[in-house]
Formats: sequence, C-alpha cells, structure tokens
Amino acid sequence: MSVDAAKKPKSSWLNLVVDFGPLLVFFLAYRHFSPEGDGNSIATVTAVIKGTIAFMVATVAALVVSKWRLGHVSPMLWLTTVLILGFGALTVVFRNAIFIQLKPTAVYLMFSAVLFVGLWRGKAMLKYLLQAAFEGLDDAGWMILSRNWAWFFLVLAVLNTVLVYTVSFDTWLQAKLWGFTVLSFLFTFSQLPMVLKHGMGESAKEELVENPPHD
Repeated sequence: MSVDAAKKPKSSWLNLVVDFGPLLVFFLAYRHFSPEGDGNSIATVTAVIKGTIAFMVATVAALVVSKWRLGHVSPMLWLTTVLILGFGALTVVFRNAIFIQLKPTAVYLMFSAVLFVGLWRGKAMLKYLLQAAFEGLDDAGWMILSRNWAWFFLVLAVLNTVLVYTVSFDTWLQAKLWGFTVLSFLFTFSQLPMVLKHGMGESAKEELVENPPHD
C-alpha cells in the first residue's frame, strides 16, 4: 500500500451522509412543512420552498464536510452543488417546484454528456468526475464503467422527466429519494463482475459500492 493510500481518509457512513444526506434533509423538511390533505396548494408550495432552502443549506454543509473530513471534494460533488444552488434559487424566486424537480434531469444529462464526450475522445471521464483510482482497475475497465454509467445517467434523466410530468410532487419525491437511490446501488452492484474481471481489488470493490456516482 502506498503512503498516499494509507493517509487517505475513509469513512463509509460519512461518504453516505455527504452523498445522500442533503436529499434526505429535503424530504424531511418538505414532509414537516407540508399541509395535511391535498387541498391547500399555497401551503404545499410554501413547504416546497422551505424544503428547497433546507436542501441548499444541507448541500453546502455536505461540501464543507467532504473537504474537512474526507480531505477532498470531487468534481462530481462540485458540479452537483452548483446545479442544486442554481435550480434551488429558481425554485425559491419563482415559487415553482418544477425547477427543483428538473434539477436531477439537468445533472443526469450533464454527467451523461461529459462521459459520452470523454468516450468519444478516448478518455474515461468517470475517473476524473469521481477523483477515484480504484485499486487495480485497468484502463479498459474504466472505459467500460464510464460507458455504462453514461447510458445509465441518460436513462435516469428520461425517467425523472417522465415522473415530473406524470405524477404528483409527493410521488416524485418518494421516487427520487428511495427509487432512484436503490436503482443506483443496484446498478453499481451489477458492475462488480466487470470491474473485478478488469483487475479491481477487494478493497476498491468496497469503495465503489459505498460511493456510487450520484446526482
């Protein structure tokens, strides 16, 4: 093990908090402020606004925690934070939930485009987005992983957009928090046979499972 690897801070639970904590904060804040029943649209919009503000604050906090405790902030987290703040601000200013709902679509499309452009240029951009060097994974493995995630992000973008325009905000939020998170973990697990075939070690396998790419 190299000196850099030995010094690299690792904390499974903290990675999960940084990655998925802000979305959970958004869900809890919205549920706390949302009115009972479906008749009070003004109160529902107010709950979305307050949830969005909590989401933005939690996202910035996650960025600070990542730098402080984990020692780095990945480009993926930087880009996601910028889009959350941008779409969150639009949601608050225009008092319209559509902006925060379409934020995941924008994130997924951006990451998918970056990965596809990288593949076209012969570069595995996922490695740079994650700022990860999974032990033993060869260049071919990184290329395949980048290709697979590029297509998966594109599928998620389409799925999120369909949900935004076909179901209620409550249903969309439930699907975003639980459904998309589960899908991401299942997709990550599905990649394990391929990355192990391309030389990734057991320790790196655990790191990949604990830190799937996300929005």
